[in-house]
Amino acid sequence: MKRIDTVLIAITAMLLLAANKPRGQHWSFEEARTGALPAGWRSAQTGTGTGSLWKVLEDKSAPVGHKVLAQTSSKGPNRFFNLCVAQKTRYKDLELVVSFKANTGQFDRGGGPVWRYQDANNYYVCRQNPLEDNFCLYKVIAGRRSLLGSLDVKAKVGRWHTIRVVMRGNRIICSVDGRKLDVRDASITKAGQIGLWTKADAVTSFDNVRVTAK
Repeated sequence: MKRIDTVLIAITAMLLLAANKPRGQHWSFEEARTGALPAGWRSAQTGTGTGSLWKVLEDKSAPVGHKVLAQTSSKGPNRFFNLCVAQKTRYKDLELVVSFKANTGQFDRGGGPVWRYQDANNYYVCRQNPLEDNFCLYKVIAGRRSLLGSLDVKAKVGRWHTIRVVMRGNRIICSVDGRKLDVRDASITKAGQIGLWTKADAVTSFDNVRVTAK
């Protein structure tokens, strides 16, 4: 009987762990109201200043449906980061896929996904910048951004591109349109939220955001 009880306890524990493990989530923004933030998303800022105006827009070129979530302000100062975070997310090891389209920006252009987001001053981010023709992976710690790796990659303005991130433990593999960076970093070890990011005056659209626990 004791052995049976032990087996039952072990099975129950495994079921509870499986039930509590975050499932995959997907956002295409089709149910969101145009001109407003989607339910469950909030905007944030790294740095201070005007800008960071996120809202759902109609876009017939969207990869899924006809709506996108966009950072629409062109007033952000050069050292200012625009964030929009999915509040009901909490992932440590994950696969995160985001479609993005760089629209405009004089000081900066493009953007990308955020993960292991603790607050507006502590997170990982990778982004593609058509002005610089590069794809970069950063950590933001205490509000300071540090480069972890980069690739020379061109991405056309006004076209949709795909960024994929896989992080397990301290290993980060991220790619844009299949071009990969493979980096290790252990600065942020806790689970966090996922989100979207642009810098300064970069007006960028995002769609088809998908995340899965790994």
